[in-house]
Order: sequence, then C-alpha cells, then structure tokens
Amino acid sequence: MPILLLIAVGVVALVFGIILLNFFGLWLRALTSGAPVSIPTLIAMRLRGIPNSLIVNARITAVRAGIQVSTAQLETHYLAGGNVDQVIRALIAADKAGIKLDFNRCCAIDLATSGSGKTVFDAVRTSVNPRVIDCPAVSQTGKNTIDGVAKDGITVRARARVTVRSNLDRFVGGATEETIIARVGEGIVRAIGSKETYKGVLENPQDISKDVLNRGLDAGTAYEILSIDIADVGVGENVGAKLQAEQADADKQVAQAKAEMRRAAAVAAEQEMRAKVVEAEAQVPLAMAEAFRKGNLGIMDYQKIRNVSADTEMRTAIAKDPVKPSTK
Repeated sequence: MPILLLIAVGVVALVFGIILLNFFGLWLRALTSGAPVSIPTLIAMRLRGIPNSLIVNARITAVRAGIQVSTAQLETHYLAGGNVDQVIRALIAADKAGIKLDFNRCCAIDLATSGSGKTVFDAVRTSVNPRVIDCPAVSQTGKNTIDGVAKDGITVRARARVTVRSNLDRFVGGATEETIIARVGEGIVRAIGSKETYKGVLENPQDISKDVLNRGLDAGTAYEILSIDIADVGVGENVGAKLQAEQADADKQVAQAKAEMRRAAAVAAEQEMRAKVVEAEAQVPLAMAEAFRKGNLGIMDYQKIRNVSADTEMRTAIAKDPVKPSTK
C-alpha cells in the first residue's frame, strides 16, 4: 500500500508540475496585469483547441486600456471565426476617440468584413479619420472621367473626389464604397445633363457637387458622405452635332431609296407604254390587210404609204449618221 500511495502521489505531482510548466507563466502574467484568468480556464481553452495565449494577451490589452472583456466573450468570437486582436484594437481606438462602440457590435463588424480585405479596425479608423474616394475608380472601371452631356449636346468630362466617414451603426448590412462611387457618378451625369450649356458647368463646377451632395446618396450605405469635390472638369466631343449629322445621313439615304423607287416605277411605266406601242404597231398590217379585203384601200394607196415610210426611214438614217470630214 505505501508503494502504491507513493506512486499515486508521484503521478499527481508530475501532472501538477506539467500544468505549472504550461500555464503558470501565462496565469502569473494575467494576474500581475490586473486581468486574472484561472488555471482551470486556461486548461479548458487548451482542451477546446483555443490558443490561450492569444485570449489572455487580448484580455490583458483590453483591461489595461480600461475595457472590461471576459475570456468567455473572446473565446466565443474566436470560435465564430473572428479576429480577436482586431476587435480589441478597434474597441480601444473607438474608446480613445469617444465613439460609442460595444463589444457585440464590434464583433459583428469584424465578422462582416471577414474576407473583404478590410478589418473592423479600418472601419473605426475611417470613422475617426475620413478617407477620400476617387470617382470614378480607375482601377475598377479603367476610365479617368465621368462623361455627361449638357442640353446643348456638348460632352462634359468630370472627375470627383468623395470624402466619406464610416457609419458604424450601418456598417453591418450597409452598401460598400462601390455603391457610393456608382451613385456619385450617376448624380454627376444627371447634374451635367440638367445644364442648358456646357459653359454653365465650366463656370460653376461647384453647382454639380452641391446638387449631388443634396441627394442623400449615402442612404443605406456603410458610409456618411462629408463632401464631394470636383477635382477636374473638361470639354469632350459635340455629341449633339454628331447625332444630327448621323440623322441627316440617314434621312439622305431614305430620300435616295424613295427616289430610286420612283425612278424604277417610271422605267417600268415607260416599258409598259413601249410594249403597248409595239402591240399597236403590230395591229397596223392586220388592219391594212382587212382594208384590202373590204376594198377600202387600193394598191396605189398602199404604194404611197410605202414611199412615205421609206422616205421617213431615209431621213431618220441621215439624221443619225454624223457628217464625215473631207479627206481633201
């Protein structure tokens, strides 16, 4: 019995020593930092496959910054696939900037931005320090300007810079900056199209930004538009004149087609009349033969008709034959 008891005590001591070696340093660091975590909690983290050093260090950072976060909350967010470090950084940044942001909303924003290349810390930082978005985004559209056509038909090319700030209350489920760019571009085209002439746009480009800004384009998005500035404006091609020229060319082609139809109809009518003349001329010999049979036409009359016809043919041939120059 004493031997078995010694073995059991030795096993317990060994297990206790392993636990101390693995968790004592982390437990002591949390205790001395004012964010104590019990050793059973550390063991439970290890059994659940959670990196206890990550959770403990995140809690120490939060507590030292004056934010009370429990290990259970951090574990839950980690198991949900969230980034614990980014959440703690975002909470600290929001607290120092005086922005109201609780832990649950911060975690929701972190999960919403997962896989988008952005983080919850970026959202909070944009809320503190507004960012500038180019409109249009050259990297996405490949275009450098937004083209609109004034009422006089002249194209006006503009480029804008939109200053936005993150709206944390609408960040989860709100539209992204691509929606902001699309809406601003649509607003600029509409504002240019409402101008009577392109000169009005060149003289007062700020009217475009005011008109677009007053439309509330940030509704339903994750951002709040602070300002829209026209960075560049220029004149493009005369679309109105081009369309008029194309319309005139189309009208000309239609008129030519109608004229060709009338010409073809006239040619057909002429051929029809010639056919009737030929048909009538074919009836002449028959009529003359009938006159001979009935005695209404004599041989001398017929001979006179032949002479007149021959004389007519001779005159026609002389008229058609050009006068040849003398060889002398």
